[in-house]
Formats: sequence, structure tokens, C-alpha cells
Amino acid sequence: MFVAEAYAQTTTAAPAAAETHAGTEVPHGAEHGGGVFPPFDARTYPSQLLWLAITFGLFYLFLQKVVMPRIGGILEVRRDRIAHDLDSAARMKAEADASIAAYEQELADARAKSNKIAQDARDTVKAAADAERKQVEARLNERLAKAEASIAATRSAAMKDVGAIAQETATAIVQALVGGSVDKTAVANAVKSVRE
Repeated sequence: MFVAEAYAQTTTAAPAAAETHAGTEVPHGAEHGGGVFPPFDARTYPSQLLWLAITFGLFYLFLQKVVMPRIGGILEVRRDRIAHDLDSAARMKAEADASIAAYEQELADARAKSNKIAQDARDTVKAAADAERKQVEARLNERLAKAEASIAATRSAAMKDVGAIAQETATAIVQALVGGSVDKTAVANAVKSVRE
């Protein structure tokens, strides 16, 4: 530390016996480098060890009576909370697994029921379609039979008339070719033999 000149000078107003000096002087009776740092002084070891033992003992008692029970209580509460949370999680997982199993079972039942309903509907529609098809086929067969009977009747009537028309036409042709009168019975027998 440096001292300025203004502080190092003596004051004139002060009495001569009590001079005040500012500086970095070593007190009287101690030489420069002759003293030892007090914690390393061998003369102070017993008191230092005594205070160390007292401080360590008080700190140990404080830790044992105050700090460790609080830390132990906190750890116990956390351990209980963790165990409770794990138990709750295991219970909830079991409930979730049971819910999933029930959901999957209900889904399978619903699918089976919908398949059965769809199959029943298909069977019902198929049976109704088959019944309607049979009714339509029966009506068509009935109409076909009536149409065939009508065609057969018309054909036989037409064939009856065809024979008479053929007989008249053949008579007219023979008369035009021969130029005279023709035996109608002979022409009728000839047309009849050709028809059969």
C-alpha cells in the first residue's frame, strides 16, 4: 500500500509528544517476517482442536436430530407415493386391459351379429326373389301354354282353310290349263294326298 506525502507529514497543530503518522509500519516488538500465521501457530493447536471437536459435535448432532429425520421423512413419503403410484398404474393397466378385452369381445359379437343379420337378409331376399321368379315363371308358362294353344288352334283353322284354298286354287289352275271342266273330287283327293 502506498501512502501519499500529504498523509505522511506530521501536523503542526498536534502536540509533539503525540505524533500521528500514517504508513505501513510494523508495530514495535515484531520484526518483519518474524510472526507466524495464527492458524499455523503450534501454540494455538490445542484450542483449535477443541473448537473443531465442539463444532463437529454440534454439527453432527444437528444433522442427526434435525436434518436426517427430515430427509428420511421426505424419502419415506416419496417412496410411499411412488409405491402408491405404481400400484395405481398397475390397477389402471389391468382395468384398461379388461376394457380392451371387453371392447374386442363386443366388437367380435357385433361383427358376428351383423354377419348373421346380413346373411338372414340375403336369405330372405333370395327366398323372396325365388318365390317371385317361380310366380313369374308360372305365369309365363301359363301364358305360353295359352299362346301355344291359340297358335295350334289358329294353325289348325288355317290349315283347314289352306286345304280348301289349295283345292280351289288347284281347280282353277287345272281349269285354266285344260280349258274345260274339272272333276272337283279328283282335285280334292290329289290336294289331300299332298297335304298328308
